[in-house]
Amino acid sequence: MKNKKRILAAICASAVLLSAFAGCSDKPTDDNKDKDNSSSAPTSTPSKDNADANKDKDKDKNNGEGATLLWWSIGEQPDDLADGLKEINAYTQEKIGVGIDLKLSGWGDWDTKMNTIINSGEAFDMMFTNNSKYNAQVNLNAFADITDLVQSETPDLYSFIPETVWQGTKIHNKIYAVPTYKDSSITQYWVFDDSYVQKYNIDVASIKTLEDLDKAARTIKEGEGKNVYPIPMTQSEGLNGFFNNYDDLTLGLPPVGVKMSDGERKVVSVLEQEDIMAGLKIINGWFKDGVVNPDAPTATEPTKGRIIFSAQAFPGAEVTYQINEGVEKYVMTQVYGPMYSTGTIQGSLNAISANSKYVKEGLKFLELVNTDSTLRNMMAYGIEGTHFKKVEGKENVIEKLTDTWTLPAYTQGTFFNMAIVDGSPEDQWKQVQKLNESADFSSCLGFALDISNLSTEVANCKTTWDKYRYELLTGASNPEEMIPKIVEELKASGMEKIMEEAQKQIDEFFAQ
Repeated sequence: MKNKKRILAAICASAVLLSAFAGCSDKPTDDNKDKDNSSSAPTSTPSKDNADANKDKDKDKNNGEGATLLWWSIGEQPDDLADGLKEINAYTQEKIGVGIDLKLSGWGDWDTKMNTIINSGEAFDMMFTNNSKYNAQVNLNAFADITDLVQSETPDLYSFIPETVWQGTKIHNKIYAVPTYKDSSITQYWVFDDSYVQKYNIDVASIKTLEDLDKAARTIKEGEGKNVYPIPMTQSEGLNGFFNNYDDLTLGLPPVGVKMSDGERKVVSVLEQEDIMAGLKIINGWFKDGVVNPDAPTATEPTKGRIIFSAQAFPGAEVTYQINEGVEKYVMTQVYGPMYSTGTIQGSLNAISANSKYVKEGLKFLELVNTDSTLRNMMAYGIEGTHFKKVEGKENVIEKLTDTWTLPAYTQGTFFNMAIVDGSPEDQWKQVQKLNESADFSSCLGFALDISNLSTEVANCKTTWDKYRYELLTGASNPEEMIPKIVEELKASGMEKIMEEAQKQIDEFFAQ
């Protein structure tokens, strides 16, 4: 009976989150607040007039007026980033008396760079993080506890993001980061360059499994020849979404998890599961036969103009991919999800350093990103008139003028006060709402593993995993040979202790 109550609670939590997507447009509305959070102030985006009226009051409260916050994030640095930041900072200094110095680490270097910054004590004010690192970073005391401050200092930010999303962000029942309120469930797509689809008469809609994809990719490989790689990869992720069927319990360690659909919530050694082995064999075959680029285990940045790739996305995302990749037309097919888990909610977060002098200022900046459409569009799309322009006759629609502004929008803030790129469905965010309304949920939704007594084992296992994952997940190593070796080393590093403790905590959590 207790388990049933816990499942029902999880379902209700999901329903609250889903209802929060109703009425999304270029600015948040009252419909965005969590309906169960009766103490929350009405959700609304501060108008320009209100913001200007409160500017002096905000500055009086802001001892860090004029501060420039060092913000570490991920992605490819635009050549004209300095010009963009000049425009952004002119706007935000006028609004709240705070600016940013945005630093970017490349896709392949981000893990190592953020570890180095945190472990060395290098100064920063804000940092993008996600479910692969957040839990461990919190347990290293890297981030400020903002549980109370986010409500007292930035009430508009707190009321805009649904309570369930805040709950999914918690570690040790405290909030250490601002979640990115967007497509908070995972929906996975395969994306195809349409010119190859047409050339080889590929039925994209019928491709739902790796076996289906294998046939299409090999058809293109055979037709295009030796130096064309239909599914290019980088070391940072291999095939995006490969472990989607397993809930990693916010560990950020894919070899340990619970199958999303497992009502018994049994913690397993993920690499030893039949579906994972079968998938790795296919990817290994791609690498051996030139479907995947030979430098995939060492490549740190994705090539442009990819023929086929896997992405967590939503309807209309192909338009952005076309611009960023320089491809005339992409077509997508949905292959997984939508699916909620604690990890999906923690898929994009921005935390403030525990050692920052400007915790309140950091929160105010993140509040502005999430509640001010002008700033949101500048962060996502660049300088108006240089990188984008507004489309006449279409409310909240912009046209990109260049693909040089490469900052990944998903790392910055909500999608729901952001303009839509011309060519995308004008009801794009409503379509995201529908995806979330139809989402399934992990059997472990709401659970986050407490690793405070497992820090050594988790660190050792991540080090072991990092030794092998690049080659394994890009197909460069034979999984039948490598997985027994990897699992043996993971066990020596403490994986079994992690699994035992995870099972104990899960059983206790869902017995309540």
